[in-house]
Amino acid sequence: MKISPWWYFAVISVSGVFAVTFSVIFAYVADITQEHERSMAYGMVSATFAASLVISPAIGAYLSQVYGDSLVVVLASAIAMLDICFILVAVPESLPEKMRPASWGAPISWEQADPFASLRKVGQDSTVLLICITVFLSYLPEAGQYSSFFLYLQQIMGFSPESVAAFIAVLGLLSIVAQTVVLSLLMRSIGNKNTILLGLGFQILQLAWYGFGSEPWMMWAAGAVAAMSSITFPAVSALISRTADPDQQGVGQGMVTGIRGLCNGLGPALYGFIFYIFHVELDQVPEKDQDIPHHHDPHQQSAIIPGPPFLFGACSVLLALLVALFIPEHPHMGTRAGSWKKPTSPHGHSHSPHPPGEAKEPLLQDTNV
Repeated sequence: MKISPWWYFAVISVSGVFAVTFSVIFAYVADITQEHERSMAYGMVSATFAASLVISPAIGAYLSQVYGDSLVVVLASAIAMLDICFILVAVPESLPEKMRPASWGAPISWEQADPFASLRKVGQDSTVLLICITVFLSYLPEAGQYSSFFLYLQQIMGFSPESVAAFIAVLGLLSIVAQTVVLSLLMRSIGNKNTILLGLGFQILQLAWYGFGSEPWMMWAAGAVAAMSSITFPAVSALISRTADPDQQGVGQGMVTGIRGLCNGLGPALYGFIFYIFHVELDQVPEKDQDIPHHHDPHQQSAIIPGPPFLFGACSVLLALLVALFIPEHPHMGTRAGSWKKPTSPHGHSHSPHPPGEAKEPLLQDTNV
């Protein structure tokens, strides 16, 4: 980041290939928890991520202003190294000893290394396909929103940098509560699928509110609704962990993470294009020491829809909600001919070996839709 923007672009492109942290973490959680505990565990993982979003921008902004950007980069790099050391020293391996590869040089087949294998498996199971479509349609507007929303608040809604920082903090705190306390209560009371539907409903309301909102107080109110919509992803991850076989948890979570990664690339481009065709300019970034008064654009004040991309996002999430209605609450535990799941190799991760001659089950059990 400090050496060269082009080197940073190259390295971050390579790191994107390995951006599977959440997949591995959620698979790890599935290994060490019982089924009825997973929704709460996933909510806690997502809540700690939200907590980092509350703390880190404020710390980074303060250190950058007082000591410069170099200290922020060095400190962030040091924390990442400490994280790796913590994992090596304090986090135990979840795979039982007898199921681990004999050595680091255990053979890996080309089929295991194929980066497109998971994508090919998506269409072979109806439940997998429904979940992936739901994630794509719901996370596409969310990724686009993250890329432009805070700039939108400053330049179109008249938020000051301090107000944006406070908005992030409040949204993060509310998301922590939603993904721990509220998520746990909802999973116990209305079930997994209904929790997903409720989260998508809150996301539709939030995006519509952002789209039609023309005053700062409307953004604050919609932010509270946005915190409630954050329960969707932990609920989806819990659904996958309940329906995937023990030795296929990483594959299942990885497919969802791959869809989210695709949205991270498409969402910002889509939002930028919609802002462009509606003549909403988000390109005036003030300097650090320059105090530019914020004002509403005259064209923006007269517009019926101040935020067109957010309204498009609400329509996309509405489609996701309609698709999610067909996701089975309790997947059928039957087998299916022609399943794509392969027999577990001697070095594979299998907590529940199948008796000889028994048919293998798909990653997510199929049902009649």
